Amino acid sequence: MNIAWIITALLIGAVLGLFYFGGLWLTVRRVANAQQPALLLFVSFLVRVGVVLTSLYFVMDGHWGRLVAYMVGFLLARAYLIRQMRSPEVTSPATFRN
Repeated sequence: MNIAWIITALLIGAVLGLFYFGGLWLTVRRVANAQQPALLLFVSFLVRVGVVLTSLYFVMDGHWGRLVAYMVGFLLARAYLIRQMRSPEVTSPATFRN
């Protein structure tokens, strides 16, 4: 297993993390106005999980190192989106002052 595959798995994991968590964010925003919110949530979940698990299967190809790189990219995308979508009025305990 070479470093190119590890970097590729990391990048694919990051892109699909953005897809998964961005799709979740869009779904949650639309659920209040949906005609059938349960169906929207269920279909969104199936599509997001189906795409992520299918891509994971092909990227991993039986190599645990690719799985680790994929998951690191996936979780980095999650951390990035959490930082970007946080409300400005939310403060962390470290920045809160009396």
